[in-house]
Amino acid sequence: MKISRKAEYGVRAMVLLAKGKSKEAFSVREISNIEKVPFEFLAKIFSSLERAKLVAAKHGANGGYYLAKPAKAITVGSVVEALEGKITPVKCFLCSKAGKCASKDVWDKLRDSLSKTLYSIKLSDLVK
Repeated sequence: MKISRKAEYGVRAMVLLAKGKSKEAFSVREISNIEKVPFEFLAKIFSSLERAKLVAAKHGANGGYYLAKPAKAITVGSVVEALEGKITPVKCFLCSKAGKCASKDVWDKLRDSLSKTLYSIKLSDLVK
């Protein structure tokens, strides 16, 4: 299983915000330059994060984005899910064998393990 660039960049940007002071706003351009992420792609990522209420925007000359909650209240899992949707390594419901597949238990265990891990890591754990 591979985590998308969208999720990777989103987590990196959120960690950067977590390193800032409370309510310190960073512009998308600033984050793009620091993290070496394409500006347009990052702008779309922040739109999703704002819809998920993980970041908030400050408008004006010193505007930008900041964490909508304390870093200890935001998990990596919530960031990944805001950008990727439900964490599902295999979409069993699309399969014709969905109700009678012997390997479904493997995919369910993998999903549960992945979710447990991602939701156990808070942004505050990643700030060094």
